[in-house]
Amino acid sequence: MIVTTQQQIDHLRAAGVAVAAAREAMLDAVQPGVATRELDAIGRSVLLAHGAVSAPESLYRFPGATCISVLPCVAHGIPDERVLQRGDVVNIDVSASVDGFFSDTGATMVVGFGKKAHQDAHLARTHPAMATIAVAEQALAHALQTVRAGMKLRSLGRSIEQFANRHGHEVIHNLTGHGVGLSLHEEPENVFNHYAPGEHRTLHKGIVIAIEPFVSSREMIVHNAADGWGLHVLHADTVVAQFEHTVVVMDGAPIVLTA
Repeated sequence: MIVTTQQQIDHLRAAGVAVAAAREAMLDAVQPGVATRELDAIGRSVLLAHGAVSAPESLYRFPGATCISVLPCVAHGIPDERVLQRGDVVNIDVSASVDGFFSDTGATMVVGFGKKAHQDAHLARTHPAMATIAVAEQALAHALQTVRAGMKLRSLGRSIEQFANRHGHEVIHNLTGHGVGLSLHEEPENVFNHYAPGEHRTLHKGIVIAIEPFVSSREMIVHNAADGWGLHVLHADTVVAQFEHTVVVMDGAPIVLTA
């Protein structure tokens, strides 16, 4: 979607406020002993309070209002009776629509430490999972500082990948951001987090995209889970973290809709 009016931005922002509120409420509720289905119920309640409709449920018949992934699951995890344990790495991904306009957001944390624990410099240096989560959040911040109208998609991907590499990490190559607006997934279909030499598209002013770096301590590819939804890494010691915002690309700093 390319926005042309303030009214469109206002509609997108309403969806952004809804998914951001659900994301934060769910992160606040993450603690040992909580089942992922309970977190999903919290997200559903917040979305309903904002007049929002879960995108994965309404569009894809996903078995949950939100995606909750616990390593080794990296993305599209199904909320179920799994009880979180201290030290689990959990990703919360929330996408929804309000009055036909969509927004998408996500964040990662370590269970038992608080949603902002990775921002503690000591923990980020000494706790491997915290370090990866910190780099992922910083990679998204770097992308938001970098993205501009007129930029090539491959340049944005290269910038994200180089940032991760400079901090001793890889990015997952087969998970990308995407266009969003009047549907959850629109053109550009793939907003790469790595340099894709065959990608020649340009980001135009007003285009709405979800930027979501998946930063990895080791692996660069995820694999389909047996349940048909989840995407997993293969090695138990691999840590993957994702942070995501929906933005409107501008000549200067983007409009962040899900902050």
